[in-house]
Amino acid sequence: MDAVRRLRAGLRGWGGVGAMAVLCALTLVFALVLPVSGTRGDGSTGTGGQGVARGTQTRADECATMKDPENQSLSPSSDNSGPTIKRIRNNGVITVGVDQNSYRWGYRDPNSTKDEAVLEGFDIDIVHRIAEEILGDPNKVRFRAIPTSQRIRALQDKEVDMVVRTMTISCERMRDVAFSQPYFRTGQQILAPKSSTIKGYDKTLAGKKICTAATSTALSTLQAGKESGKLVDSADISLTVPNQLDCLVRLQLGEVDAVVTDGALAASQAAQDPTVDLKGEPFTTEYYGVAMNREADDLVRRVNQVLVDYLKDGWQDSYSTWLSGTLGDNSARSRPPSPQQYSD
Repeated sequence: MDAVRRLRAGLRGWGGVGAMAVLCALTLVFALVLPVSGTRGDGSTGTGGQGVARGTQTRADECATMKDPENQSLSPSSDNSGPTIKRIRNNGVITVGVDQNSYRWGYRDPNSTKDEAVLEGFDIDIVHRIAEEILGDPNKVRFRAIPTSQRIRALQDKEVDMVVRTMTISCERMRDVAFSQPYFRTGQQILAPKSSTIKGYDKTLAGKKICTAATSTALSTLQAGKESGKLVDSADISLTVPNQLDCLVRLQLGEVDAVVTDGALAASQAAQDPTVDLKGEPFTTEYYGVAMNREADDLVRRVNQVLVDYLKDGWQDSYSTWLSGTLGDNSARSRPPSPQQYSD
């Protein structure tokens, strides 16, 4: 922690982008662990439990035909008696995989005057709300910073209880992890220098080198675009990086021509760097969810109940605090569907 504090002090005054790029490297250097002292979504409490067949697991095997992965989570429940929740309550802390480099989502402000490395952002607010509902204290959280490419492995190896890290719900990922109901709507978008001739997800990507994060939905979307012909064949999508923010650094260094990522993240990155801009409209519709181990049915149901309540009395305040400056005051297009549908 002393090393982190010294580095943070040295970074103050750099400005957002340069500092963020250096902090991004800390994820790998420190492998950081930060201890911190019915079928429709009407909010009704379900009984859940281990005896209920998992709709998510069943439907995950139908990935090729699934059109609505965001509607495949388990119905909400306020029950705290399940095995996963009991273990978390016995531990007295919930371990959550997060990002520490995504501006306004999960990050540490390099210009903060606080001595401690405080994580903050839209995703971090959700983590605190989950901890408050399950453990009675929003600060009973152990944050583990993990790169984009390690989110699924961390859940499968039970290094974390959940991941709240701008993680898109997809049928491919549902083979490996369980998801909550969606808490945010976004879509893939192009980020490029303002001077670029790129206009969006179209023929202006011809011959351009595009950066994505390994294992990201951006990469799988571009790969599918190559196969279907939606993405011009001469676009180079060979470069992938462990953390999405690394793509912004590559763009700033002139090593790539464009970045593809969720529009919500891209907007935050554009806010950090006045030389880059979003190009064209989002060309997909995607939803962020809280990811958990596939064996943790009780935790999935409990988190869904937290999100049902949070969307009523906390989501908008968090959006206004963190995201209105980059996405605009109108949050309607970022809200997940209501009422929510479930698989059981």
